[in-house]
Amino acid sequence: MIRPLRWSLTTLCVVSLTPLAFAGVELKQEADKVTVQIDGKLFTEYHFSGARRPYMYPIIGPTGGAMTRHWPLQDDMPGEDHDHPHHKGLWWGHRNVNGIGFWEDSLPKNEPNARLGQIVHDSFGDLKNGESEAVLHDKNKWIIDGTGEQLCSDERTITFHKGTDGPMIDFDITIKAGEKELVFGDDKDGSMAIRVPESMRVDKPKAKGEKTAPKGDGHIVTSEGKKDAEAWGTRANWCDYWGPVEGKTAGIAMFDNPQNPRHPTWWHVRTYGLFAANPFGKAQFEKLDDKHAGDFKVAPGQSVTFRYRFYFHAGDTDQAKVAQHWEEYAGKAK
Repeated sequence: MIRPLRWSLTTLCVVSLTPLAFAGVELKQEADKVTVQIDGKLFTEYHFSGARRPYMYPIIGPTGGAMTRHWPLQDDMPGEDHDHPHHKGLWWGHRNVNGIGFWEDSLPKNEPNARLGQIVHDSFGDLKNGESEAVLHDKNKWIIDGTGEQLCSDERTITFHKGTDGPMIDFDITIKAGEKELVFGDDKDGSMAIRVPESMRVDKPKAKGEKTAPKGDGHIVTSEGKKDAEAWGTRANWCDYWGPVEGKTAGIAMFDNPQNPRHPTWWHVRTYGLFAANPFGKAQFEKLDDKHAGDFKVAPGQSVTFRYRFYFHAGDTDQAKVAQHWEEYAGKAK
């Protein structure tokens, strides 16, 4: 009788020393990234070093599949198109800020006089974990290549929600002008963006010699009823991109906060997989003669704030109750 008792006590001691997974949303800072776990499982990683701007990758959706394209962050993924190497996971950027590009990773071949800049991590505030959400505060400097001049700065508050129907990310960014006026130029390439997984594309990559892209299995839907290619350049409260992800139906809905300047935003959403909300591209989206119609100015020392929500869901737009989730988000913003 004594031996079984001793064995049981030993077993209990071993079990008690085994670390339990955090039941909630947990942030862990490492050398070049912050890992986000939900109930002990990886949700995403916020990479703040090693690239021209911070980005999130990978992002694991509610069905267990990856919700962004892997390339160029992974080279060994068969079937992925290798276009637009600056499309890394989920990010914020804009192609024309005082004439400086904070969107691409290299100079455009047809613009030899273009100039680029980098969004450089400065510091973190407290990382706050919780049962239903975790909050990350990040400060960044926008630096012009070559000169090292700081054009502006940003403070972003990123909230990772466990969610009831799927995980969500609230991305709030406040951009503050320096000593000079800040001008976000009218350009289609911006601003709050994600590159969806290849399997979710509305149009597949064109093979050599093909004039039109073959139809894919993905879908785009906006709050105004625009679908697929017709959604590009239109304005809406929200946009949803859904399709097959590793054998299951899943999607990404992006919500434009009602308090954002120029709400409802224009959607720079492409059938090949780019998915972005852009409040600055009015002339290009609406094909206006005034090429500066969408310019947005911030006075020296002043700031502007933009807020967005990403909802990663299972099923299609209706099954995921995207419209209902938008109403809940919009209601909290009032």
